[in-house]
Amino acid sequence: MLFPTIEFAIFFIVVFTASWALKGAPVWRKAFLALASYFFYGYWNWRYVILLLECTAVNYVLALWLEGLVTQRSRKMLITGAVIFNLALLCYFKYWGFFLSSATEMLQAMGFARDAKIMEVLLPAGISFFTFQGLSYVVDVYRGKHRAIRSPVDMLFFKAFFPQLVAGPIVRASELIPQLARDADPNEIRATRAFLLIGLGLFKKIIVAHYLAVDLVNPIFESPSTYGTVDLILGVYGYAVQIYCDFSAYSDMAIGTALLFGYEFPKNFDQPYRASSLRDFWHRWHISLSTWLRDYLYIPLGGSRNGKLKNYRNLFLTMLLGGLWHGAAWNFLVWGSLHGGGLALEKYLGERGIGLKDKGFGKLVRTVLVFHVVCLTWIFFAAETNGIAFEFLRAFGNTSTETRMVTAPSLLLLAIGMAGQFVPGDMLDRLEEQGLRVPLVAQAAALGLFVVAIGSMGPGALAPFIYFRF
Repeated sequence: MLFPTIEFAIFFIVVFTASWALKGAPVWRKAFLALASYFFYGYWNWRYVILLLECTAVNYVLALWLEGLVTQRSRKMLITGAVIFNLALLCYFKYWGFFLSSATEMLQAMGFARDAKIMEVLLPAGISFFTFQGLSYVVDVYRGKHRAIRSPVDMLFFKAFFPQLVAGPIVRASELIPQLARDADPNEIRATRAFLLIGLGLFKKIIVAHYLAVDLVNPIFESPSTYGTVDLILGVYGYAVQIYCDFSAYSDMAIGTALLFGYEFPKNFDQPYRASSLRDFWHRWHISLSTWLRDYLYIPLGGSRNGKLKNYRNLFLTMLLGGLWHGAAWNFLVWGSLHGGGLALEKYLGERGIGLKDKGFGKLVRTVLVFHVVCLTWIFFAAETNGIAFEFLRAFGNTSTETRMVTAPSLLLLAIGMAGQFVPGDMLDRLEEQGLRVPLVAQAAALGLFVVAIGSMGPGALAPFIYFRF
């Protein structure tokens, strides 16, 4: 069930109305929302519900058990088991086929295997998100940063609340569970902000991301060698804008939808293409994942402790595994390696005072440079295989090939997508403040008209969000 569809609109209206009718009965309201979320998840495949329930139940029991243990040895043994369980769940469904196919190809190349049959394992929607969420929960309980959740209803709600279930943000227990301790009040809903986020998300997904994908990005990445240099450059820029608008659109709509139910999610994107360093980029891009990688991978590896060489190693390994999180394919490993190597090199140069200053003209040059480094790495992220990515890079030499993809609509969408990166950072706050002066009924009516207008301009069938693959 995709956000910008008729099916979701009907689902949302029913769940929204029923949930607020249960105001004053917080346990029943949370139970109803959890049940509705499982319906939302099972709409793709009812078997996924069993997997989500298993992940929820095991982490619920392990956290309670962990909190009751006294000796450090037993606590370490249990948290190790919890980490293994969550990672095993993720690895089996996401990486088992990749591992077998890679091993088979290697053995075939060495002459040891022929025509091996590989059992295909279906990838459950959102498994990367809800396993990371479960893992961070039990680790936080182990670290003493959060008490174990005692209410089964709260645990079911925390793991399954539908706005963030399939593609994030990765909401931590410390961010959501305290909100469940009080009964949500409809008078405290930030409806204006929710309407703005939902409207913005619809525009970015249905108009910008979709048409850039169909009219520019997909044709070029399907056969890069047949296009010239200008088209390829435009295609890379197009993908940079497409993936940002596609993924941030989901985050916007998820955050806005949660607000309408009385719950606040953390910000997930903060104008990433205005970053003046790779480090700054990862402070702005997919914030819930980058902070997760920092807190549960980079710091446990040693972070910036234990010397500079180990710090560079930790940066590289964190991003390498971050690339693997995105997909079971070699091109994602290359993408992660490029970011990891770039972060390590950037830190090395910064420690030696080499590079442009992060202000004035120097900051402008740094921002342009970082954007193009990120765009270069997007080639490996967008390509189906490393072979296609390298084909794309070689095709940059097609300077004599006729330019075919430079069109006014594509250039306009690119300009709109990039302009959004450089508006004042508090623009949403300003719009919310102005919107509060308008009656709520008029705001809702305006959003309804906007949805109809966007729907009339959009395609008949909308492609799934890019991050549904992960």
